[in-house]
Amino acid sequence: MDSKSVMEFIRKEVPDWDDELMATARFKAFSGQRTDWEPKFQFWKDLIIKISRHFGLFINSPSQVKNEWFNRGSLTPLCLDHVLFMMYNEGEIIRIADLADPYSGRISQLFRKVKGLMNRSTMTQEGILLEDRLVLTTLLKEKAEEVVKCLSESHWTSYCIVTRKKFESMCGGQEEAYAVLSYLSGCGKGRYLSTNKKELIEGIKVSLSSAAVSGVSGLDFDTLHLIWTQEKLQQQLDAIDRRWEMSRQSALASLKSGNKKLALRHAREMKLGAENREKCTSLLNRVEEVLNVIANAESTKRVTEAIQIGARAIKENNISVEEVQLCLDELDESINLQKQVENALESAPYLGIEDEDIEEEFRKLELEVGNENLKDPIPEAGISNAAAANESLTDAFSNLNLVDAPAKGSAIKNSGIPAKNKESNSLMLETA
Repeated sequence: MDSKSVMEFIRKEVPDWDDELMATARFKAFSGQRTDWEPKFQFWKDLIIKISRHFGLFINSPSQVKNEWFNRGSLTPLCLDHVLFMMYNEGEIIRIADLADPYSGRISQLFRKVKGLMNRSTMTQEGILLEDRLVLTTLLKEKAEEVVKCLSESHWTSYCIVTRKKFESMCGGQEEAYAVLSYLSGCGKGRYLSTNKKELIEGIKVSLSSAAVSGVSGLDFDTLHLIWTQEKLQQQLDAIDRRWEMSRQSALASLKSGNKKLALRHAREMKLGAENREKCTSLLNRVEEVLNVIANAESTKRVTEAIQIGARAIKENNISVEEVQLCLDELDESINLQKQVENALESAPYLGIEDEDIEEEFRKLELEVGNENLKDPIPEAGISNAAAANESLTDAFSNLNLVDAPAKGSAIKNSGIPAKNKESNSLMLETA
């Protein structure tokens, strides 16, 4: 992100940004009571948040914000230190040093949190600009929710475990992952874990439901090791594919130049790479099978817990077995009806009728209707006596009962309009 792109966004959000009078008023230092400069404070605060959200930033440098984002020909806002200080006091921004270290123990996190609260009381307007990095709390929360949502789309269990490297790539970097995990740990939704299997393996356990993340178990460490192995094998596969492609290109180039001996050597490298890829793929498939078994076991456990909760609810509400069976039968019937509808829709043949054919048929119908109207005009007397006819029809229908009968159309006798094909279009009437 460069200053030019930021300035383009600012001009788009603030149309009068280049107006000298408005800029002079905005760049002045705050003075007087808060009610006097509250609108300007809200303007700068909202603008900082909008820029950060647009460019995907939730950690910013105060000096960069003042000297690069809002620099107008070497002029910078005199009120910006006051704006950042007020945002800091109101909890809109925090120092990255104030975040609880998510990679340390609980006691260390509590100690750092208390230290941050003590430092907050000694912060000044001048000191806020000297800070290296500031975190926008609103955007930090949004980023954490985005990461959890992304993990939920690829996992269907109540929690998931990812390696620290993958978590950092999802957050956008080590510093960003540090802040996001600190937030998730504070909410009880994330937990750091590590294990030593010849080398240090680090991972993050994240809750994907509304419940807090559970404690780290031995199964979690084994799952982390398997996931780490899976990622390592995938990296090896990618490296093998790259080497195989390089050998292929070299072999083709050697053949074109007439060097068959060198081409043969590259061909042997390709064959060796293909064999290594097969072995690596086999190992990767086995690891993925084990991970699927673990995920299925977690799903089975949740189903069992749901059944137990259902049985307890039935007992507490004095629901009989017959009532439960009736509900299940109704549910099965609804499912079967839905399946029948879906099957009928799938089996319905599609008629490939062109739009031109439909328009041609429509024109023919219009011509037929026009010809019938010319042949059989409605008498004017019938129109003038419409009210009387309506009353007589109402009296007649009050003494009749309609009997259902399969008919494609209907016609009313003595209406003044000739009926066509009366046998197929008549209603079956029965005298009351």
